[in-house]
Amino acid sequence: MTKPEEFIGSIEFDHRLAPFDLRASIVHARMLVRQGIIAPSAGRKIVAGLTGLLKDVEKGKRIPPAEDIHFAIEKALFRRIGPVAGWLHTARSRNDQVVTAFRMYVRDRIDHIDGLLCRLERVFLVSAEKQMGVVMPGHTHLQPAQPILLSHLLMAYAWMFQRDRERLVDVRKRVNVLPLGAAALAGTSFPIDPAWVARQLGFGRILDNSLDAVSDRDFTVEFLSALSLIMMHVSRWAEELVIGSNPNLDFVWIADPFVSGSSIMPQKRNPDVAELMRGKTGRVYGDLMAMLTLLKAQPLAYNRDMQEDKPPVFDAVDLVESVLDVCIPMVETLRWNAEKLADACRHGFLSATDVADELVRRGLPFRQSHGLVAGVVAYARERGLSLEDVPLPVWKKQSPRFDRWIYDVLSVSKAASHRTSPGGTSPVRVKEQIRRLKRMI
Repeated sequence: MTKPEEFIGSIEFDHRLAPFDLRASIVHARMLVRQGIIAPSAGRKIVAGLTGLLKDVEKGKRIPPAEDIHFAIEKALFRRIGPVAGWLHTARSRNDQVVTAFRMYVRDRIDHIDGLLCRLERVFLVSAEKQMGVVMPGHTHLQPAQPILLSHLLMAYAWMFQRDRERLVDVRKRVNVLPLGAAALAGTSFPIDPAWVARQLGFGRILDNSLDAVSDRDFTVEFLSALSLIMMHVSRWAEELVIGSNPNLDFVWIADPFVSGSSIMPQKRNPDVAELMRGKTGRVYGDLMAMLTLLKAQPLAYNRDMQEDKPPVFDAVDLVESVLDVCIPMVETLRWNAEKLADACRHGFLSATDVADELVRRGLPFRQSHGLVAGVVAYARERGLSLEDVPLPVWKKQSPRFDRWIYDVLSVSKAASHRTSPGGTSPVRVKEQIRRLKRMI
């Protein structure tokens, strides 16, 4: 049977907050001395004891367990320096102490995840440069649409990850606000200096309202939302690989470490890593929903429900970091099949729009041009032909405006290079994108 003290405990998951709690406590103790709230001799002993504990934690040692990591640290400090440790909790509560360490943790993981995303962006940039000139079918509704450069597709994902980084930077501003000094809910009567504490701990500012400081976790919702979007983008990329690596397409070869065999079929190369990247996305979404649900009906100020704010964040962080860690080398080792990609462009009438556009340049309204080309496409589809195989008399029967120029326009490589509008798939524009993103990262 679960005992009540076990039920309310959180040490099994919040131990990862130890280094952040210790750093915040060191600065808090120094502030108490600066403000004349505790004696310098007590402050020195407290700081020395906390510094020793921090060194132990950084070496991988675990604080002996207690109800939660914060109480465990306090008990460890008492064992190390004796009753003088009792001065540390002056002018603070576990309410503001916990959320301070939590914000420091989230800030730290934002910086780490941003670094992983930056590495992933660079891998996509290198691949986009390497694959420049490789043409592939672009799709809408998962149906062949128009020829594009493979580099254009790779850059689309690079830009998604850049926006993910920008979101993290924006979230960080609201994470990086100091709640320490709010105490339990109403502030404290001691002459504290939270602005000094904020500067020492790297916080941008202090929170404006003590009730708000201890009772809201909207910064975790924003953080989990940003992580969910990262996972959504990774999941879409994973889907590209799952589809493209199918032998019936053979667009891309996923390296052996990132695929698995079958327990019964010896020929199988299952894209298990990519599939798990898709699957883990749902867990991160669940973490976001768990946090929203946790917060939705809590009255002010602090409630013990808040103890459950950490598992969803810890889970999502672990998932996102592991996914990005494996995604980077997977993208680095992909082998793209330029021949198969080009061959796929010969199916699905990908250059039809280019013929319609050329009619517009020759003086015909687009809607009319669209109809004329659609008629030829219908003819070709019924007979199993490509547009290049349709005889010129058939084109001319559709409209006398058609002539031999259509066969030049139907070239898929030329069709891609003609898309020179800003952000388009032409080599000139894709190279511009690469240069611009390189400057940004």
